[in-house]
Amino acid sequence: MPAPARSAVIVIPARLSSTRLPRKMLLAETGRPLIAHTWEAARRSRSATDVIVATDSAEIEDAVKAFGGTAVMTSPEAPSGTARIVEALPRLGNADIVVNVQGDEPELAAAAIDAAIDLLDRCPDAGMATLVTPLRRADDLRDPGCVKAELTPWRQADGREEPGCWRAITFSRAAVPAARDWSDGLLAAEPPFWWQHVGLYAYRRSVLERWNALPESRLATLESLEQLRVVEAGIPIAAARIDHAARGIDTPKDYAAFVARCRGG
Repeated sequence: MPAPARSAVIVIPARLSSTRLPRKMLLAETGRPLIAHTWEAARRSRSATDVIVATDSAEIEDAVKAFGGTAVMTSPEAPSGTARIVEALPRLGNADIVVNVQGDEPELAAAAIDAAIDLLDRCPDAGMATLVTPLRRADDLRDPGCVKAELTPWRQADGREEPGCWRAITFSRAAVPAARDWSDGLLAAEPPFWWQHVGLYAYRRSVLERWNALPESRLATLESLEQLRVVEAGIPIAAARIDHAARGIDTPKDYAAFVARCRGG
């Protein structure tokens, strides 16, 4: 029997305020605002039917319309990107899957977006899908700015292991799992013991529809990682491996490097 038809839409939450890089969505040293680069990267997805920007800023809305995109206005009080998407959900049509692409990921590969959508097709018990990449540097393992994912192989309802799919146990800014007896050689293990989380999420619409009713998560607040709310709610999260994570834009240095890459420098 053929797989049931399903549709997917990409939403880019984009707020104007940013502490480390003010007004970064509208920075345009490349000749186009940063949000335009992210929108164009997302449009290359072969699995999604549309790309929509969810913003709290009329300036961002105007910029999106100027380059031919679609924007929906949401409250500036939204506490997270996912909360902004939940607010916009009634205006996203009837998409079965909604992909959260962060606005400061202009170099995200379309294949990565498609991999997350494909995960939900392959893992029917998963309510959410995300991406990880092997973590091979001890400095990254100790860096709280590098979010780690602790994973186990994904098993289908019949006990069969799904190739290339992992089930998320937890996420942390700490070095999880913790090796009792450390050696640098552990970082080279295959499959890896340590994974860096890539902040892209594909949600089933049903999960977003009950998002506001999910229990609050003390762990999500403690670590400032919204995906822990999904973990604590008992919603299975599937993860797929990509070998290279896109470079997010968080600081003036990050943006300068991105501009240089765009100019071929």
